[in-house]
Amino acid sequence: MKPPTPSTLFPLLLLVVLFLLSFNLGASDTTYDGLVQCLSKRVLPPNQVSKIVYQPTNASFTTVLNDHVRNLRYNTSTTPKPLIIITPLVESHVSAAVVCATALRLHMKIRSGGHDYDGISYVSPNPFIILDMFNLRSIEVNIQDESAWVQTGSTLGELYYRIWEKSKVHAFPAGICPTVGVGGHVSGGGYGNLLRKYGLAVDNLLDARIADARGRILDRRAMGEDLFWAISGGGGASFGIVLAYRVKLVRVPETVTVFRAELYLDEKVNMTDMVHKWQLVAPSTDVDLFMRMLIQPVSSRANNGKKTVRASVLAEFLGPANRLVTILDKDLPELGVKKEICMEMSWIQSVLWWANFDNNTAPNVLLDRTPDSVYFLKRKSDYVQNPITKANLDRLWNKLITLGDSGLVFNAYGGRMSEIPATATPFPHRAGNLYKIQHSINWSEEGPEAEKNYMTQIRESYSFMEPFVSRNPRGAFLNYRDLDIGVTSNGKDSYAEGLVYGLKYFDRNFDRLVKVKTAVDPTNFFRHQQSIPVKLD
Repeated sequence: MKPPTPSTLFPLLLLVVLFLLSFNLGASDTTYDGLVQCLSKRVLPPNQVSKIVYQPTNASFTTVLNDHVRNLRYNTSTTPKPLIIITPLVESHVSAAVVCATALRLHMKIRSGGHDYDGISYVSPNPFIILDMFNLRSIEVNIQDESAWVQTGSTLGELYYRIWEKSKVHAFPAGICPTVGVGGHVSGGGYGNLLRKYGLAVDNLLDARIADARGRILDRRAMGEDLFWAISGGGGASFGIVLAYRVKLVRVPETVTVFRAELYLDEKVNMTDMVHKWQLVAPSTDVDLFMRMLIQPVSSRANNGKKTVRASVLAEFLGPANRLVTILDKDLPELGVKKEICMEMSWIQSVLWWANFDNNTAPNVLLDRTPDSVYFLKRKSDYVQNPITKANLDRLWNKLITLGDSGLVFNAYGGRMSEIPATATPFPHRAGNLYKIQHSINWSEEGPEAEKNYMTQIRESYSFMEPFVSRNPRGAFLNYRDLDIGVTSNGKDSYAEGLVYGLKYFDRNFDRLVKVKTAVDPTNFFRHQQSIPVKLD
């Protein structure tokens, strides 16, 4: 027999490719048909189901998928795509989707806002579908009892706006990015500039509604305190689909004050002295004051063509500028804050200020769910329990200048954060932590070489910081999702694999989360690369 030649091989290979392509499309069609049939038996007629279920051949599929992708690393031609996207309109659609996905053995991902830094809510190495919650965004604010029911497809901006519509002296302690989805943010222990006064978002939860692994819709009383505890900082997507949270609103004054102050390493004012002192002051000063500090390598203003480091302090004070300046003159004179750089405004205006809107921007911009820009990015996290010495800060500045692009964000703790027990919620990073670090890098260049360069930078920065941060375990923040610190294959070794990242995120709360998971989802229907594992005896 003659060996095959290129001219005879090519048609053969083409046939194989066409067969595999038609097989995959056929499998997708089969999955779609099965899902539509199952859903139509439970909630909607087939012609209505097709309006909330999308497959790749649907003209709107790509738009629906990409509208809530917030990291371009997970929006490339090689990124695994879902077989199906379900966009429920009411709670019963979610319940039916769980039942049908279970019956059809489909791996379901749950997405509320798409800000998951490592794409866990909409990417998987295995075939999967997405349940996208963006249509479920009802918000009911009750000023009389100072609470609100918030569906998890809502954004933080929508929540803040609806609160502001009803009251100018109420707020909710959550994040500063208005396009972040409520579901992922709150279930992961979300924080913002009110955390020193009021704690985290999960420290202000009253009730919740969840679709469990059997498709039952349960409130706090029906689900029990263990499951309610787990979804109050343990990441909802391991336990069920959180449909809504009832949150406790907090009081804010009619006037708050914000400022931004910047110091450069190579200019006259001693930046290192200020940063060192900030570590002591920011977690211990008046609880009405929250100070975030950005540490970034930037182009020098004093020496053209050279890199330096800039420390930017962004702050919010729950009160007037005069009182703020008095506090900082006493506690942190190294920062040099004068009343001239302070801006008094309402709380809703401060929300816009943190989101980088102009001072004359109307609050209804918070209803826009589309971010101004989307980048390739990577985030990592750390906790600092002892101040970094001035000598080691100088070493850090040199490292950041050498790397060139990787920056750090310091978020001060203390205040209410130190009063709440580490076991009150799954979030354990309470008393003893001075501040949290976010390791941050963004880029706009496409391609594997650019990604390799920037990912290497942030990983080197993270490695450099190891001697100066918490240890045994080296703590991490769940909402700064980081697959570098460990993943699970959700197989027979899932507990041992989960322990690696689980202790970093949850410390001694991890085993309680495992017990809850095993009790409420023993078949591990709700799973992802860093989910809470099942442990069967």
